[in-house]
Amino acid sequence: MGSSGVAGRGALSERASSEGALSVVADRVERARPPGGRGLSSAPCAQRASRTPGDHTPRHRVAVLALDGLLPFELGIPHRIFGRPVGPDGQPLYEVITCSVRPPGPVQTDADFAIHVEHGPEALATADTVVVPASYELGPVYEEGRLTPGLAAALARIRPGTRLVAICTGGYVLAAAGYLDGRPATTHWWHSEHFQSLFPQVSVDADVLFVDDGDVLTSAGVAAGIDLCLHIVRRDHGMAVANEIARRTVVPPHRDGGQAQFIQRPIPAAELTATSAARAWALERLHQPIQLRDMARQQSMSVRTFTRRFRDEVGVSPGQWLTRQRIERACHLLESSALTIDQVAHDCGFGTAQSLRQHLMSTLGVTPTAYRRTFRVDGAARLRAVV
Repeated sequence: MGSSGVAGRGALSERASSEGALSVVADRVERARPPGGRGLSSAPCAQRASRTPGDHTPRHRVAVLALDGLLPFELGIPHRIFGRPVGPDGQPLYEVITCSVRPPGPVQTDADFAIHVEHGPEALATADTVVVPASYELGPVYEEGRLTPGLAAALARIRPGTRLVAICTGGYVLAAAGYLDGRPATTHWWHSEHFQSLFPQVSVDADVLFVDDGDVLTSAGVAAGIDLCLHIVRRDHGMAVANEIARRTVVPPHRDGGQAQFIQRPIPAAELTATSAARAWALERLHQPIQLRDMARQQSMSVRTFTRRFRDEVGVSPGQWLTRQRIERACHLLESSALTIDQVAHDCGFGTAQSLRQHLMSTLGVTPTAYRRTFRVDGAARLRAVV
């Protein structure tokens, strides 16, 4: 697990294994579908991105699969995060639609109301990204790790290469469909042991907020879906866009640590775990060498005590946290300044361009030059966001 509470191959990694997973879904559809049902080969081959008259740049289409028993909060996360980013021309960067496994109509939530969904499962065939939020009524998916015929047929419509995203227990759906076989994944910590026992072929990491495995991404519970969706925006369009969306959503653009910090455990007294002063002190001095003993001194603690309490409070070690802050500072400078790579490395505390390169390759899978080329934001072309 990295210091960001993220597991996987890095923010810019890609993996083209959906075709293999889709064949698993096809097999499960074949076993689950009723006589005369439609299988994988009959899925429609529709346009995957929408276009407006005169617009030759397709928008990235995100299809959110609404299942009975869904949690309204988690259903709203993709619409809030992906529905806000716009490009320099003011046009949305994503198109977000909601669909069901049935023809258009009501879908019951876990609350005392239903929502009306205007798209059926055919919308999944048009998606560039499919998001599966949590549901409290997964039935055999949760109890036996088995897809229902309707759900299996709907998932079979997803085209190879489509990015798959699960929020919280939505990961059960991807796992039951075979998309997570042999992959790392996470889910709500409350369900992690059950998830692992039901799907032993999945490598479950219960400590992280989300897992990015390239074309398949999973999040921990509830609000971790926000972290994951912001991560996807950051991966698609850079830190500046994601940070602006986070500000307008009134959430931090990046949370330190993983969900390990939310697992129920004896809670130390607040006055014994406050390391915020040391973190604030370090953030003002990222360009300087920072020793663990210097941070501990800010809290008048021994190194051992400070390290233990820092991990209790933040969820990662001081060294992991410090490295992540330097990487984020580097990304910001690469995007928004004309500093040389050597200057960026110095200002972030990495010292040399080679050290910066090694850290970015390890964390993001790209070099500083490649990152800058992809995500450089100039003043006149800065991407904006709207509420």
